[in-house]
Amino acid sequence: MSRPWPLPDKPWIMHQTWNDLLFAHWPIPVELLRPLLPPQLPIDTFNGSAWIGVVPFHMSGVRARGTPSLPYFSAFPEINLRTYVSINGKSGVFFFSLDAFHRAAVESARFAFHLPYLYAHIEVQVQDRHTVHYRSIRKDKRANQGDFIGVYRPTSEIWLAAPGTLDYWLTERYCLYCVDRQGKVFRGEIDHQPWPLQSAEASIEVNTLAQSFGIELPNISPILHFSKKIDVKIWLLDPLNLS
Repeated sequence: MSRPWPLPDKPWIMHQTWNDLLFAHWPIPVELLRPLLPPQLPIDTFNGSAWIGVVPFHMSGVRARGTPSLPYFSAFPEINLRTYVSINGKSGVFFFSLDAFHRAAVESARFAFHLPYLYAHIEVQVQDRHTVHYRSIRKDKRANQGDFIGVYRPTSEIWLAAPGTLDYWLTERYCLYCVDRQGKVFRGEIDHQPWPLQSAEASIEVNTLAQSFGIELPNISPILHFSKKIDVKIWLLDPLNLS
């Protein structure tokens, strides 16, 4: 059991499968990140540092509860720029951007989940089941240009992160947080099995996702994790009363 708190007491609404996923993480001083997040969201830290994650993957099996996957809507690539926040003991993800190669998914997610989805042209090629060639070029004018071009692959056998470690802290998160235009904070619960992680290597040619939001990544090698596949269940957003 990897979840740090119980499942929600209401039915999930959406299923997704995330494939060929890379976690690329860099430490960021909290004081540099604080002005870029809504003030209602407390930044989560590990050993005093905030973290920025770039997460490319491609989705399949996207469907609403009780419905089959539809060919046009059920599979598309996505790449996220994220950091971590925590409210009332629940550590979760805050997204600066979620670039996806699916216009309908972008617009519906912006409306239903208050998430900063953006349209991008994304190409994903997987060679020999393990080497992933990923190219994302943002085409959405609602944000600055932010692109990612790279190749990544796993370099180890599968393992599970131990609670209390940085590997666990960066990956095992079971909710997201967002803020609507009126400043209302929402939490969205998700659930999945523990991440089947592998160590990874990556050759990143272009990575301007963070820069597009005024974030300068440190000139160091990122911490990398790979995961081949995981099934995810998603719940409706819950408004939070933080007064």
